[in-house]
This record gives sequence, structure tokens and C-alpha cells, in this order.
Amino acid sequence: MKSVEIVARSVDEAVQEGLTKLDTTMDEVDISVLEEGSKGIFGFIGSKSARVRLEHKPTIKWKTRIATEYVVKLLEHMDINADCTVKVQDEGNIALDLSGDNLGLLIGRRGQTLDALQYLISTVTNREGGEWVRVIIDIEGYRSRREETLKALAQRLAAKVRATGRRIALDPMNALERRVVHSELQGQDGIETHSEGRDPFRRVIILPKK
Repeated sequence: MKSVEIVARSVDEAVQEGLTKLDTTMDEVDISVLEEGSKGIFGFIGSKSARVRLEHKPTIKWKTRIATEYVVKLLEHMDINADCTVKVQDEGNIALDLSGDNLGLLIGRRGQTLDALQYLISTVTNREGGEWVRVIIDIEGYRSRREETLKALAQRLAAKVRATGRRIALDPMNALERRVVHSELQGQDGIETHSEGRDPFRRVIILPKK
């Protein structure tokens, strides 16, 4: 968590300087007065400076800033030019949507690179402490398109299971994608689903209902 220690002529002056350096506001930081300071004789002889420490609170606003700045710096190091749109969702999730040219490298096969990037940013963000927040990274609507693809695949394979009476194992998926398949087929006649295996090889199984 980012913090600064400031030495100034008074506590108020030190606090204001610290807020400027952190580029934040009073409600976003915890302030510790390390030394009160004193004016001394005649206002200057033996005077003692004040020293304070300002530390960012792990608010959703601060975590959003951390996530955004980390993504931007990471893309710069990768020499990738992309715009980043940020939104805090109603559920308290931080959603980062990247847009630009030739971003397929960041998506990877079936979104594996994107998932790894999301995991990295989420870990960095939640290292700030406080309440855990979910960070969702998308690239020009890839995740919504992938979700529709998974729903269509689930329906097609479910129909095949009904027709053949044989179970079908899907390719390994992350937890979010498995949840999409389970939810899409939940309560449907003649079939049921469960997951088998351990991550990252855990997969959804569609089978005839007993």
C-alpha cells in the first residue's frame, strides 16, 4: 500500500503536502502524526518540525487506480498500444475493458492469456488489503462473445447426449466458463452436468439424467 512520510513546519502543512504527493484526498488516507512539532522560542529558536505519515486506505477507488495503473504499465512494457476503459460494477467488481489493434496476443487460445492477465492484476490489486474485490479484464467484448459460444456449444452437446445416451466431456475450462455451461443446462430435461478433475484441467461433463 502506498504511503509517504512528510516533514514540515506544522502538521497541517505536512498533511497537505502528503495529499499532493499521493494525488488524493483526506477521506482516502489514514494519517499518523509521528511528531507534533513546535515553534520554539520567539517562533524559531529551538523549533521542531512536524512529521506525519499518510497511507492510502484500501478503498474500491484506490484499488481501481492500482489495477488501472498496473495494466497500463504492463502494456507499455509489452510495447502494446491499447486504451483502457474502467468501470466499477454494481457488485463492487472492477471491470477493465481494453481496446486497440492486434490485441489477439493478449487473449490467447480460448482466452487463456487473458485469464492469466486477469489473475495477475487481481492478485496485485488485492495485495493492497481490505475487502477482496474481483477484477474482470475484457478485450473488446471477447468475454461476452465467448459466453454466447459456450452456451451454444452446451445446447448442441446436450442434444447429442439426449440422442445417444452417452456422456460427453468438454475441454478443460476455468471456473467462470464452467459456471456458464452449468447455468445454461441447469434444469433441462434428460441431462445433468457436473465437473471432474483438478484445475487447470477441470472440465464439465454432460450426461444422461439418471
